[in-house]
Amino acid sequence: MPATSNILKQIEANMVFIKGGSFLMNNRHEVKVQDFYLNRYLVTNADFLPFLQEKGNQEEGGRTWIKLEEDHKEVPCGIRFTGNDFELKGELANHPMVYINWYGVMAYCAWLSEQTGQTYRIPSEVEWEYAARGGIHRNSYRYAGSNKLKEVGWYDENSHSETKPVGQKLTNALKLHDMNGNVWEWCLDEWQRGVRKIPKDGSPAEGDKNRRVVRGGSWSNNNKNCTVSIRGRNYTFDRSNGISFRVCRY
Repeated sequence: MPATSNILKQIEANMVFIKGGSFLMNNRHEVKVQDFYLNRYLVTNADFLPFLQEKGNQEEGGRTWIKLEEDHKEVPCGIRFTGNDFELKGELANHPMVYINWYGVMAYCAWLSEQTGQTYRIPSEVEWEYAARGGIHRNSYRYAGSNKLKEVGWYDENSHSETKPVGQKLTNALKLHDMNGNVWEWCLDEWQRGVRKIPKDGSPAEGDKNRRVVRGGSWSNNNKNCTVSIRGRNYTFDRSNGISFRVCRY
C-alpha cells in the first residue's frame, strides 16, 4: 500500500544515530551503552494505523492490544473501528498512539521489522535514559534538553489534560522530541525497584515479569515526575491514556 510505504520511509528517515558510551544511570549506577538508533518521535496514530489494518486488534495477555472504545472520558483514542476497518481520527493523526499494552507494542515492532527488513524494538531502560540525557553530549539538565520542562515537554501545567501532537516542543542535544512529558514510554525491562541490579551493558533488566518499565512522565504528571531520571512501571496487559512508545534498532 502506498500510504504504508510512505509511513515506513518516514519512520526510517527519523531514526537518529546515537553513539554509545558510559554514564551514571539515575546518577548512581555506571552502565555502558552500545551504538543504536532511536526514533526522533513517538509512534503516532498515523504510524500505527497500517499495522492495525493488516493485523487487526488481536487479543494477547487476556486483553486486546488496543483499547478502541469511543467512551474514553479524558484522552480519546486516535483510531476507531468502523465495523469493517480501522480508521484514523484526522485531528489526532500526529498524536502519540495511546491505549496500547505491552503486547501490542511488541507486535507492532515485529510487524515493522517484517515490513522493513530491519530489526526494530523499543529501547531498554538504560538506552532510553542515555538518549534522554543527550548521549555523548549529555549534560546535567533535569529534563531532556532543558531545566525548564515547559520548553521541552507537556505536563499538568500546560497540557490541558490531553496528549499533544509530537514534535512541538524543543529537542534535546540528540534532536529527540518529547522525551519528557506528553506520554510515558514503554521500555524493554521487567520492573524492579532501584537500578543497582540493572545490567551494566545496557541490556534490559529481569524482574517482575508482569510489569514493564515506563519512562519520561506524561501530560497528567507534575514537573517532579517528568525528569530524565524518574522511573515508572505498568502491567503488561494494561492500556493507558498516558503511555505510548518509540522504536529503536541497532
